[in-house]
Amino acid sequence: MTIQTQGQSWRAIGLMSGTSLDGIDAAWLQTDGERIIQFGPAATLLYEDDMRADLRRLLDLAPRIGTDDPFLRAVEQRLTRDHALAVGLTGQGADIIGFHGQTILHQPEHHRTWQIGDAALLARLARIPVVHDFRAADVAAGGQGAPLAPIFHAALAANLPKPLLIVNIGGVANITFLGEDGEIIACDTGPGNGPLDDLAQKYLGTPYDKDGAFAASGRVNPVRLAALLAHPYFAAPPPKSLDRLTFSALIAQATANLSPEDAAATLAAFSATAITAVPLPALPQQVLVSGGGRHNATLMRLLRQAFDVPVHKVEAVGWHGDALEAQCFAFLAVRSLRGLPLSLPGTTGVPRPLTGGRYQRVIL
Repeated sequence: MTIQTQGQSWRAIGLMSGTSLDGIDAAWLQTDGERIIQFGPAATLLYEDDMRADLRRLLDLAPRIGTDDPFLRAVEQRLTRDHALAVGLTGQGADIIGFHGQTILHQPEHHRTWQIGDAALLARLARIPVVHDFRAADVAAGGQGAPLAPIFHAALAANLPKPLLIVNIGGVANITFLGEDGEIIACDTGPGNGPLDDLAQKYLGTPYDKDGAFAASGRVNPVRLAALLAHPYFAAPPPKSLDRLTFSALIAQATANLSPEDAAATLAAFSATAITAVPLPALPQQVLVSGGGRHNATLMRLLRQAFDVPVHKVEAVGWHGDALEAQCFAFLAVRSLRGLPLSLPGTTGVPRPLTGGRYQRVIL
């Protein structure tokens, strides 16, 4: 539903809970859906341990449960209430909320993507209308439904030299290539932090490998790394996308009988190599890294070794790396209201530029 005219700007709060399952990022943005007019406050609400564990359990259950499953519905209600708290943490009023929800299943090859979250409840608690369900229209039209950040990346990088490569490392890693002539190419590259987080939880009792120290303490097993990279996904050209657990069985085989440290080193090399192996139309002038993976010194070192151009955290160009995805869904919420495309043939493989998202008004 298009309810905004060109030239108007909206104050938007974007919410993102990514595949790393660490918490909810919230960010305030003023935009007309084409230009970023003003950045505002950003905040992160970290999940409590039981919520994180329940969300991780849902990833395993999602392929075989329905939308009326009692456990899922209970988690969804808690998740939504946490999102309402995150809205309040920004300390700013807004005209619209962009609510991504939590992805628990992503199977575009079966025309299916599933993000949980109760938009009506969130709108009622926050007393702000909500745009949600950003990916479904793309997947229904034959697209991958991911990644959705590239159009936002293009707006952010409007004044930066091109070609430019933006790498986001969350639970899954993805890239956006911005060409000199306005070309935008994107895809999920492979696992990001997800398998490393699972390994850290299992052997260290921590939610992630802080600073990449665990991976740095081990040695890469080249035979196991080659087995991981032999998966047919890596031979397929962009655009393409992944579920958080796409490689779980293969990773279990590849890390069997390795020491925990060597397993971590091998998985870090897997993530970094998959990123650098994506064929690009031209050599970028620089690589900008966002997402939680930019804090992993081992991943950053591997990327710098592999690329022949400077590799920086996005903060080097003044972007807020911890807020970027939340800002993205604030931006996309306004694009949805204006009926502007959220995805392109070069970003998700959708047949034509396509809008998406659904509008939820406040019902008190």
